[in-house]
Amino acid sequence: MKYLICQKVSIVDMNEEIMAEVLFEHGEYDSTLWTVGSSVVTYELGLKEFEVVYDRREGKRKRSKITDIEIDLITEPVATRVFLEPVTLIIGQHDIGQI
Repeated sequence: MKYLICQKVSIVDMNEEIMAEVLFEHGEYDSTLWTVGSSVVTYELGLKEFEVVYDRREGKRKRSKITDIEIDLITEPVATRVFLEPVTLIIGQHDIGQI
């Protein structure tokens, strides 16, 4: 079964005022059953201007918990999305520059 891994990302300024909220898609994976509470290891997320991207610098790995699994029975074929715990990125502190 194919799963689309998603994560809600809030982009805030130094005063913690929300500038944007986006749904970052980690990609589609063909795997066996996933469950809420399981952990997923990915690269940390960072900002390149206002775009959410992977921070692929050495040692920048993050473990996130699965908080929800959504199965859309209306679409053909059935779509399944796995949601990771939300993350907040601060402009100026999570900028990774040019990669």
